[in-house]
Amino acid sequence: MAIVQTREGTSPIILGFPHTGTDVPQAIWDRLNDNGRLLADTDWHIHQLYDGLLADATTVRATFHRYVIDANRDPEGISLYPGQNTTGLIPETDFDGKDIWTQGAEPTEADTADRLRDFHAPYHAALAAEIERVRSIHGIAVLYDCHSIRSHIPFLFDGTLPHFNIGTDIGKTCAPAIEQAALAVTTAASGYTSIANGRFKGGWTTRHYGNPKTGVHAIQMELAQSTHLAAEALPFAYDPAKAARLRVHLKNILTRIEDAALGLAS
Repeated sequence: MAIVQTREGTSPIILGFPHTGTDVPQAIWDRLNDNGRLLADTDWHIHQLYDGLLADATTVRATFHRYVIDANRDPEGISLYPGQNTTGLIPETDFDGKDIWTQGAEPTEADTADRLRDFHAPYHAALAAEIERVRSIHGIAVLYDCHSIRSHIPFLFDGTLPHFNIGTDIGKTCAPAIEQAALAVTTAASGYTSIANGRFKGGWTTRHYGNPKTGVHAIQMELAQSTHLAAEALPFAYDPAKAARLRVHLKNILTRIEDAALGLAS
């Protein structure tokens, strides 16, 4: 399987999927412990959840798992949230703070360099190319970075995560109209909770590419997995009924963001 799967569209919207992949090369798999091999921190089924919601959207998806290397982390290893628990470029633990590598087989600096070259860099080369292609069509591009996470992870955050978590680095990565387009839908969605720039303010991808002055806007959507999974535990099964309800709102979000983008470009 290709390291990156790209589908070109004509919309100003680009959907990024850095964490839905579950491919782990055998040599890396052999170094994971039993806990690591659960791949529990996958953004389960997110590419399926968004499939077809905006037919002309471009998609860029990493097929490798975040335990190989995290495509949404700074390649220099700088923390996104200084002073808070988080996982790094090559995670040492899972989201519960439990080891994922066999003792003595933890990734080395050489491993990091290799995986940056072989996985992280190709994903971002593909993403950057699509951003530039879309911007050349419209004069504007919107990267909508698609994520999900369990609702309860005491190692990372207190309490229960809202259903919709919008991240724009406190308004720095996109025009206000883009953020407001998403918020208008999430705050009105009956039965769902939402927040902007709460625990999740946008990962490295959002912060790296989002530069409204250049016509590139970026917004992250972190969904609580309770919105579309049967249970936030193994086997992390997709719940078609939950997903169908959620997809109505996600389609509305993407449509409104697209309209806002085209308005900014006109």
